[in-house]
Amino acid sequence: MTPALAELLDIANRYLWHGLAVFLRVAPIVSMLPAFGERTVPARVKLVIILCFVLIIAPAVPGFAMPMGFDALTLLIGTETVAGLTLGIGIRLFILALQTAGSIAAQSTSLSQILGGAAADPLPAMGYILIIGGIALAVMSGLHVKAAALVILSYEMLPMGQFPGAQIISEWGVSKVAEAFALSFTLAAPFVILSVVYNLALGVINKAMPQLMVAFVGAPLITAGGLLVLLLASSFMLERWLEALDNYLANPYWTPR
Repeated sequence: MTPALAELLDIANRYLWHGLAVFLRVAPIVSMLPAFGERTVPARVKLVIILCFVLIIAPAVPGFAMPMGFDALTLLIGTETVAGLTLGIGIRLFILALQTAGSIAAQSTSLSQILGGAAADPLPAMGYILIIGGIALAVMSGLHVKAAALVILSYEMLPMGQFPGAQIISEWGVSKVAEAFALSFTLAAPFVILSVVYNLALGVINKAMPQLMVAFVGAPLITAGGLLVLLLASSFMLERWLEALDNYLANPYWTPR
């Protein structure tokens, strides 16, 4: 073996280890990204997407010493997988926020069963519409670029080969779950207000005219009102959701007070 060939093999070996380390963190994140990580996307397509992200991100990630021995390799696999899962779950919470908002809105307007099985997860019609709209909006706004920047930023907060502190992850996870639920209730607020107004009006009418079957009269009204509110408010809801997603992608470790 010539010295030049030995040097070439050594360089290739270092680059392959570097790519493997980046792959371990990128794979969990991409598997939970909106659009790219949906269960309807074939596994082979996901693998190609992950490899494309690795090719983009790896040159921007600082080099590291190759793991020597089984223990070092196991530590690398564990730390990078945990880091990727942590960031990926934080992103996936935004999809769950849309699902929760759609379920709350549908329950408030008697539209909870229409098209319930149209998605991979059982969803009411409003949840399905919001998720499709949110995913399309996120992809159109450059989700792949923001996700790549997020992975590069993560190496500053979660260094390669180091487990994050359990208390820090616990506090961060609780805050992100609380933020996701707050976002879902905020998005569904117009439908909840409509439901409260509808039920109050129905109670007043029933008290004034006990002989009138107000439920048969009011059911079409609440359904039409819910569809009208969805038509008027969906753009503002998705805009607010995209803003929250962008804030997370820009700085996943910031928690609003």
